[in-house]
Amino acid sequence: MLSDSEFMRYSRHLLLEEVGEEGQLKLKHASVLVVGLGGLGSPAVQYLAAAGVGTLWLADFDQIEVSNLQRQTLYDMNSLQHSKAETAREKLLALNPDIEVIAINQQLDEQSLGDFVAEVDLVLDCTDNMSVRQAINAACYAWGKPLLVGAAIRFEGQLLALDPARDHGCYRCLYEPDIGERLNCSNSGVIGPVVGTIGMLQALEAIKFFTGTGTVPWGELKLFDARVHRWHGLKVPKDPACPVCGPKGREKECE
Repeated sequence: MLSDSEFMRYSRHLLLEEVGEEGQLKLKHASVLVVGLGGLGSPAVQYLAAAGVGTLWLADFDQIEVSNLQRQTLYDMNSLQHSKAETAREKLLALNPDIEVIAINQQLDEQSLGDFVAEVDLVLDCTDNMSVRQAINAACYAWGKPLLVGAAIRFEGQLLALDPARDHGCYRCLYEPDIGERLNCSNSGVIGPVVGTIGMLQALEAIKFFTGTGTVPWGELKLFDARVHRWHGLKVPKDPACPVCGPKGREKECE
């Protein structure tokens, strides 16, 4: 049941027929792991906290640098050289003290990543590292947890929603793990609002998932070109030989 203060805080949600009190309670009881608190994670966690998602697990071992402030909207000049995870926790609790926010200020290995994934209902991949993305994808499929992947570089953005319970390919089917990351924000640049757009869409799809509103584009890679404001999408087919979501990968699923 929602408290009087929650009715006031989430009144605009409650006015929506698709959300209402039932949907808001689902958000209140939901838990999300967000890996990466940079340009994607910053807006995503702000909207998830504001929406009343009950428990947010925030994973990032980096400190805030001045070059982050062009696009990582959660931080300011007073945040420099502080932990992203701890700073994000403080700011989100200041925004919404009624939720639980857990800071994970450490680099995740395969074991710890799996432990955290097992604790939540949904995972947001807001990282910028191919090996970490592959590890998150593998952990989500091992534990059967839905995953929302965001990416951005230059003027292009990508959004991918994956559900291990559905018949579509996974991140490993889409990208081989040995593909080198020759381009990244550090050497190629990125326009700030593109990263923010993708991060906010990750939050939007998370809210839709929990409240059962609309349709989450499971198994479809959404590509955004900001220079001409154009979207297009493509289905991600399942690779029968995939070691993550294929038959062999399924044999390794956690019980």
